[in-house]
Amino acid sequence: MSFNIPRGTQDILPGESERWQYVEQIARDTCAAFQYKEIRTPIFEHTELFARGVGESTDIVQKEMYTFEDKKGRSITLRPEGTASTVRSYVENKLFAQPAQPTKLYYIGPMFRYERPQTGRYRQFYQFGIEAIGSKDPAIDAEVISLAMSVYEKAGLSNLKLVINSLGDKESRADYREALVKHFEPRIDEFCHDCQTRLHQNPLRILDCKKDRDHELMATAPSIQDYLNDESRTYFEKVKQYLTDIGVEYVVDPNLVRGLDYYNHTAFEIMSNAEGFGAITTLAGGGRYDGLVEGIGGPESPGIGFAMSIERFLSAIDAEGIDLPLQDGIDLYIAALGDDAKDYAVSLLNRLRKEGISSEMDYTGKKLKGQFKAADRLKAKFIAVLGEDELAQHIVNVKDTTTGEQIEVKLDELIQMMKAHKKA
Repeated sequence: MSFNIPRGTQDILPGESERWQYVEQIARDTCAAFQYKEIRTPIFEHTELFARGVGESTDIVQKEMYTFEDKKGRSITLRPEGTASTVRSYVENKLFAQPAQPTKLYYIGPMFRYERPQTGRYRQFYQFGIEAIGSKDPAIDAEVISLAMSVYEKAGLSNLKLVINSLGDKESRADYREALVKHFEPRIDEFCHDCQTRLHQNPLRILDCKKDRDHELMATAPSIQDYLNDESRTYFEKVKQYLTDIGVEYVVDPNLVRGLDYYNHTAFEIMSNAEGFGAITTLAGGGRYDGLVEGIGGPESPGIGFAMSIERFLSAIDAEGIDLPLQDGIDLYIAALGDDAKDYAVSLLNRLRKEGISSEMDYTGKKLKGQFKAADRLKAKFIAVLGEDELAQHIVNVKDTTTGEQIEVKLDELIQMMKAHKKA
């Protein structure tokens, strides 16, 4: 009996996993510079958390969640996104009581959504995201956006487009919702079933519909910009000012609404303009979610965050033809000849590795020629040949594969020689 990987998932194999580690390290290093600390939450949570936190009217909650009952009949869901879990932890662990505010957190890990798999989109996918909770200063909005742009730029991406919008405060959104209902209601029967359901649940989601995006009413729909009250308009102007001050270019798109119910005020997406990247250009998205913390039982704590797909991050790197500067090859390969030499090589290999020298030897009984081929495949910088004669003389012949130079080194000096070459 053979087994295949479940549809919508992927194996990330050696050779590819190093690329993942590289971009994840960029994200971690950037967060360290911006003073965001890592949080690790469970892969599954109580279903009600996502229903309340993400929003009952979202496609995620209605169609895409992996939900099951545990052995005691409790409804459990694999996390479809990271914000709700992070906010739940913020409330449960009383992070709002810590003296340093806002609370600045980041996460990296797998998320799960049951949707149609396609290029760059999986049912198990990986996200890097951040949350800044406890400040309603528009400067933190600019910081969050800047952090996201910095991660992409540090990886060498240049064909980027930042799109921003304001969804306004509670009052502005209420007026805008009413205007959208009036606009779409007379002809809502011409729209898909989802849009008909959204009309009174969350009419802003109609603007995000992929099926009806070419309907003529979409082009003539009211703009949120026309319904922002003075406070919301002032807030958005300040965000734009800060982005300009720190040199982050942006485009305002009044139709950008994002797909989750908890957003208000600032919303944004970062897209790739790279040729051949694909029809779905969004790399990351986020926004402000004032009210979410209170909605799941916490004190008033305004917040803002974003999430980016690691898969799409790597696809954008490929689309721009960027070669990541990955560590290539190992430091040393030990080619041992004879039983005694092999026994000594096992001990020597262990000592080399403990000193931080990446090294390898043969475990399959290859002849010397085969061991040299193995060293070549591993891109070893040096090859140490150890036979019975060398062992008796306490020496080893070391070849520099870059120059072809071969020298004789005392066995008890090999580790120091290799450490010196690593520092050079």
